[in-house]
Amino acid sequence: MSSTIAAQDAPQLDVEKIRADFPILGREVNGHPLVYLDSANTSQKPQQVLEAMWQHYAVHNGNVSRSVHTVGTEATEAYEGARARLAAFIGAPSADEVVFTRNSTEAINLVAYAFLAANVTAEGDPRFRLGPGDEVVISEMEHHSNIVPWQLLCQRTGATLRWLGITDDGRLDETDLDEIITDRTRLVSFVHMSNILGTINDPRRIVARAGEVGAFVMMDSSQSVPHAPMDVSTLGADFIAFTGHKMCGPTGIGALWGRGDLLAAMPPFLGGGSMIESVRMERSTFAAPPTRFEAGTPPIAQAVGLGAAVDYLSELGMAAVRRHEQQITAYALDALATVPGLRIFGPPTPEGRGGIISFDLEGIHPHDVGQVLDARGVEVRVGHHCAQPTCRRFGVSSMTRASFYLHTTQAEVDSLVEGLEQVRKVFG
Repeated sequence: MSSTIAAQDAPQLDVEKIRADFPILGREVNGHPLVYLDSANTSQKPQQVLEAMWQHYAVHNGNVSRSVHTVGTEATEAYEGARARLAAFIGAPSADEVVFTRNSTEAINLVAYAFLAANVTAEGDPRFRLGPGDEVVISEMEHHSNIVPWQLLCQRTGATLRWLGITDDGRLDETDLDEIITDRTRLVSFVHMSNILGTINDPRRIVARAGEVGAFVMMDSSQSVPHAPMDVSTLGADFIAFTGHKMCGPTGIGALWGRGDLLAAMPPFLGGGSMIESVRMERSTFAAPPTRFEAGTPPIAQAVGLGAAVDYLSELGMAAVRRHEQQITAYALDALATVPGLRIFGPPTPEGRGGIISFDLEGIHPHDVGQVLDARGVEVRVGHHCAQPTCRRFGVSSMTRASFYLHTTQAEVDSLVEGLEQVRKVFG
């Protein structure tokens, strides 16, 4: 996925049929039909995912990789089957390159830990070693989960954290790319699609520059994997992180994809059951990836649910999902432009944008905006969106964010605009 992805030739989604798959979309909030415009925060779950998880608990509930009995074998097959389907969904060459984690945050921290561990053990892979004079590069556009782990890593190793800025129209500022990514850079970690600006970052130039200096590339793909076709074999990154609950799956499960040779060189993140090869009182040896990184009883039912979500999205076609969101985003940008005093953050056009629009209503705090909208059944997110540096870049402490998905309709965008007109009447 890049900012130039073309989905105009994809088939149109049957949105009304899709909406019937989501039980929550039939409810009311405060006496109004639910208008759910917070999918970037967490997506709703179709009936197919709910039923898959219920069926697992009702009929196939066993622990994985621990039993030869029928129920345990069924659970193991379901768990590993979900991994295989997820690998195919993102174009991974092997299912062994997909590590289940709790979420994107844990996936990013897993990679950061590999760098830290390489500094404190003699057998640590030198490619992961960091010290004074080395640098990690991120961007001002990042979610806190792709800022704080690298801050901590640099503080603990003596490395330096550097970052790319943001242009006035909400895109990564690559003007000084060659001066920021240098032969001192060991890792570049940046967001694929911004959770606050909606910007889709084209990774090609950053990946190329990182390759020139021998730096690893990690991408936070939490907002891109759920919304457009993904092929890690052509993306150019060494690692990507994403999470299940933003792609029609359950909470409590996400994934790290990493190049097989790098995962094999990384030490365990957590120690305990299942991740071992052999344990003696003196020392232990560890299983090959991905098992090495999945200590203890894993989120089995959640993996089953994520596998069902992958099946659901795959049947719809991710190019079709992307096309629908482009159309809704274009409609929403035009519709919001009619609201007096409203300032939109991020790219001003649908090109290079995902289905996320954050905005400020002049003189009215986002919390007040959110409360009035909620009274009308319109659910948006307000706050700093775990992206305080981005808010500061644009001179605000918080924003209101509407985010769309495969079930969003133009009528729901109209409800948002009507709600904002009511906000202006109440506080204007």
